[in-house]
Amino acid sequence: MSKIVIIGAGAMGSAFSAPCLDNNHDVNIIGTHLEDEFIDNLKKNNNFHPGLNTKVPDKIKIFKFEKFSEILKSNVDLIVLGISSKGIDWSAEELSKIYKTSKMPNLLMLTKGLSIHENKYELLVDKLKRLLLSKAISRSNISAVGGPCLAAGLANRIHSSVVIANEEIETAKKIADMLNTNYYHTSYSDDLNGVEVSAAIKNIFSMAVGAAKGLSSAKASKEVREQNYLNTASALIKQSIHEMEIFVEHLKGKKETVKGLAGLGDLYVSSGGGRNAKMGSYIGEGLTFSKAKKTKMEKVTVEGADLVIEIGKKVKEDFDEKKLPLMIGMIDAILEDKKLDLKWDLFR
Repeated sequence: MSKIVIIGAGAMGSAFSAPCLDNNHDVNIIGTHLEDEFIDNLKKNNNFHPGLNTKVPDKIKIFKFEKFSEILKSNVDLIVLGISSKGIDWSAEELSKIYKTSKMPNLLMLTKGLSIHENKYELLVDKLKRLLLSKAISRSNISAVGGPCLAAGLANRIHSSVVIANEEIETAKKIADMLNTNYYHTSYSDDLNGVEVSAAIKNIFSMAVGAAKGLSSAKASKEVREQNYLNTASALIKQSIHEMEIFVEHLKGKKETVKGLAGLGDLYVSSGGGRNAKMGSYIGEGLTFSKAKKTKMEKVTVEGADLVIEIGKKVKEDFDEKKLPLMIGMIDAILEDKKLDLKWDLFR
């Protein structure tokens, strides 16, 4: 049995406690400084998690942020980051306060995304390492998880397959073995770049696939488009995978990783009805991003759109439209806040 501490009481962090518990680990969830009220309400409602629409098992120990230091100073084997990409800076600050004079346990990031630092793409794993190093923590071992695994499905123990990635393959295997169950199927990879980049950019392409109904025809009726849009969705998925391979190789990942769980698998799940696909559907219907956000999804985080805002300008500097017509089409629609206009003749 190992002691696992999950930072973040949101949907994915809480759902991730299920396979940890089912492996007989000592599982602890610590909320961030922004989740105190949420945790109070969770406990008042018998651990019912509104984001998962199910109960967090009673055996999972859930703490407010005030216990952060106390719990992490105990004998922890694995720290799991279930925070948003915007919380990476905060987590580096808080972890550095605890591990300045002691060895930091292995870290596993559930968070997916990319950032720009000094006009270069930066994996979230590398961002966290850089931030920790700036706070005098030179030794950190960070893994990432990728794959098609929606939080509610995991919380309800639906069969799901993921890949754990670390440049040190033995570390990836060790963590995968810690978490594997008869429903949470874990594989492992040393292609950390490929897994992280695929997991991040699939959110942009999920919006594109989500736009398929609106894009399927300018003349057909809504009913006809509803019945036949899968032709268009399939074409968009094929182009998405092609462009993901180009982008992953550009960031020193392996092309074959894109056709695995972190790429094709995650794209399939995300484009089937998640937040990115929903935003894509509004854009496909002809709404601009700003109008769709304001009128349809004002309080909803759309990871693909956030990523476009973060890396879109850099992508356009690095790639010609002929190389990534679908990705750049989505970037233009969001950054320039104009109706989506895809160059189908450039698809390969």
